[in-house]
Amino acid sequence: MADKALFAEEALRYAPQLLSTALRMTLNRSDAEDLVQETMLKAYRSYDSFQPGTNLRAWLFRILTNNYINGYNAKKVRPQESELGDLEDLYLYRHLPQLANKATGASAEDEVLALFTDDEVKSALEHLPEQFLLPVLLADIQDFSYQEIADMLDVPIGTVMSRIHRGRKALQKSLVDFARDRGLITSHG
Repeated sequence: MADKALFAEEALRYAPQLLSTALRMTLNRSDAEDLVQETMLKAYRSYDSFQPGTNLRAWLFRILTNNYINGYNAKKVRPQESELGDLEDLYLYRHLPQLANKATGASAEDEVLALFTDDEVKSALEHLPEQFLLPVLLADIQDFSYQEIADMLDVPIGTVMSRIHRGRKALQKSLVDFARDRGLITSHG
């Protein structure tokens, strides 16, 4: 039992990260808290299936992701779909010409993101189609590897890479729309 208590203590250290991701998944604090609670309960009950020495954080996120897909996602009759094939790479950066000519030490990504408020970035994330949201959150917010995400979502690594790529392009398109609304972009390029 001491081992199970130690396991629970270790798992609880990841609760804030789990809650942060659950909030982005559910867009509702109450649902996010329920999702994390259910995740922790399942993890505790499945303690015997955890392989000591493996990545506890990744294991917990896989449980969280599966709980979301199986439970909270079931509330939707049909997932939102989107056609993103026509979006070009670096769409956002190419549509902000004032940044293209700027010669600073900051990366292009940092320069672009500095133009947007946190609320605009959060809104763009919230409006991502669900099949892209989870991979983008797990890769870009939680820093999981493509292989870890593939394992969590039980999909091939190529699918993960494609969804992250398409999700990032969708984020770029949303941020371009915000930039147009704020007058940062004058042409429709």
